[in-house]
Amino acid sequence: MSNQLLVEQCKQNSRKAQLALYKQYCDGMYIVALRYMKDKATAEDAVQEGFIKAFKKIEQFKGDVTFGAWLKRIVINTCLDAIKAKKLETEPLYDETLRIAEDETDWHVPDETTVDEVMQAIENLGDNYRDVTKLFLLEGYDHQEIAEVLNISESASRTKLHRGKLKLKENLKHLHYGTGY
Repeated sequence: MSNQLLVEQCKQNSRKAQLALYKQYCDGMYIVALRYMKDKATAEDAVQEGFIKAFKKIEQFKGDVTFGAWLKRIVINTCLDAIKAKKLETEPLYDETLRIAEDETDWHVPDETTVDEVMQAIENLGDNYRDVTKLFLLEGYDHQEIAEVLNISESASRTKLHRGKLKLKENLKHLHYGTGY
């Protein structure tokens, strides 16, 4: 059955259609949530919450993007909301101290670097840089979208990404020079 038909049935509160969409997307959405949440249980909770939100707001799905892309955005926002709710201390960044970071066209990761090594290096970034770096590098969000999702300015997004990339380079450089541990 096509996704479009399943979505239409979900709009009519069909539990079978909801279950079919859930089964189709739950594994992928779990992988997305696991990128943001610290452990499997909170990732599972975020996925469940994301599906609940999606099915409650299914009427808002207009089909201008795929259902998977729409759902992914809901799951990511759910993860970010959970992260924000758990943060007790934040380090404020003030717009007046930020500068717009230059785009680095020569930035790359050595070919020998594995996906797991890059993912671990991103996870090791500080809270200030990790979410922006994930949204930009892994999810393909632009700075305007990141600013909206994280409730920061676009210049703060650019600066956090720039600094996150610098830290990421630093975390990965031992691999480039063959001194991996």
